[in-house]
Amino acid sequence: MSRAVPEQKRTWTTGTAPGIFPLLGHGIAFYRRPLAFLNSLPAHGDLVEIRLGPQRAWMVCHPELTHEVLMDPHTFDKGGPLYDRLGKLMGDGLVTCRQPAHRDKRRLLQPGFRPSHVAAYTDLVTEEAESVCDTWPAGRVVPVTEAMMTLTARVISRVLLSDALDDAATAEVRDCLTDVVRGLFVRTVVPIDALFRLPTPANRRYRRALSRLHALIDTAIAERRRGAERDDILGTLLAATRGDGKAAAISDQDVHDHLITLLLTGVEAPALCLADAFSLLARHPEAERRLHAELDAVLPGGRRPGPDDLPHLVQTRCVVSETLRHSSPGWLFTRVTTRETELAGCRLPAGATVLYSPYLLHHDPSSFPDPERFDPDRWLPGRLTAAQRRAMIPFSAGNRKCLGDEFAMVEATLALATLAGRRRLRHVPGYVAQKPRPAITLGPRSLVMACEARSHGPSDAPPSAASPAPRAVAAPSASDSRTAGDHVVDDA
Repeated sequence: MSRAVPEQKRTWTTGTAPGIFPLLGHGIAFYRRPLAFLNSLPAHGDLVEIRLGPQRAWMVCHPELTHEVLMDPHTFDKGGPLYDRLGKLMGDGLVTCRQPAHRDKRRLLQPGFRPSHVAAYTDLVTEEAESVCDTWPAGRVVPVTEAMMTLTARVISRVLLSDALDDAATAEVRDCLTDVVRGLFVRTVVPIDALFRLPTPANRRYRRALSRLHALIDTAIAERRRGAERDDILGTLLAATRGDGKAAAISDQDVHDHLITLLLTGVEAPALCLADAFSLLARHPEAERRLHAELDAVLPGGRRPGPDDLPHLVQTRCVVSETLRHSSPGWLFTRVTTRETELAGCRLPAGATVLYSPYLLHHDPSSFPDPERFDPDRWLPGRLTAAQRRAMIPFSAGNRKCLGDEFAMVEATLALATLAGRRRLRHVPGYVAQKPRPAITLGPRSLVMACEARSHGPSDAPPSAASPAPRAVAAPSASDSRTAGDHVVDDA
């Protein structure tokens, strides 16, 4: 007779968030205090009903429930207010497409992000990071967020198009993204279309930014068609328009949608992650010291890192992972139910909006003790628990996990190693860490810091209080993909 104790099924709790305003729902709380609002929800249950405008929606507040949603994309498909809005920008690309179309789209793009290709991108990333260093003279104040946006825009454009965007196009992408991320968030938390058809300055800026981003992509495609074929992502997409006898040819609109999706997802989030990393390191000198010690040992003299250095940049990758946990740029996402279903014992109708938040899971003290503390050593080999791996989802999970997750980790690790190996950034006198303002991504959007050269050695000590006041300088021109935890707005 078996003595095995049957596994008890977990009892989930459900509730409704208080403070519902007529018509606007929880939109005011979400917009004014987004992170505080999120942090308040677990007290009301593992699955909490909220209002996005007048619409009912359900926020998942527990890692296991989140995985239940993400591992069943046929029931909980891409959709809801966020992806409905993103579809206006990205069309039917890999990020926004519904599940039935996903596999073919991912198969088309996957080869460009395989590990062998990621290694080949090493020189590309470090070259662009070095060019940023060249615009950061010691003793000056530098626009960190703007520089990181320039860096990531040039990197992803070289991956997609072989050539980097020129300075004017890079600046235009930055400016357009600023207006888009402002508008997308408020359109997500208050999905009332009539409000956004009004001819307000913010609405006009949003529409102009969308139009200009699409025009930039159309120009890049047209220029390639007039020139020679190249072995890059755009070349792969254009070849797919001709078909190969095995798969149906894709349309010109598909080419456009894929290209704008990859461009936009490859610029904003990695740039904010890098900016946040420098800000957090400046506020945590011991973590910065350990990072510098590793860089001085692995990359003596501040030399450029190569593919063979990546396995040795353990502390550097830990800093990236902890930044993604502490300040994940992708902080709020939506799904939509394709049929009537049950979640946490609650019956959800077909078409119901379900939300999940990496920020909320990453700041859950039951998964990450003292979650507000920036501690890169959490990610040292052997320290991570299975529960923490499941709670850590900066790139989502399941078969809709980010296609470029490993590329993003390599890019951030190499860029951080290149920049921090040569420069130290510190906050300017009087700096006060501000609460994040709501946008579709999370991060410091106008961070400026004082730049100092590094000596690459044990004497590399923190700056003294007597250091001269910095001067301003102009902005620079111009694993298994289905598992989680592998790596480790302003006005509307």
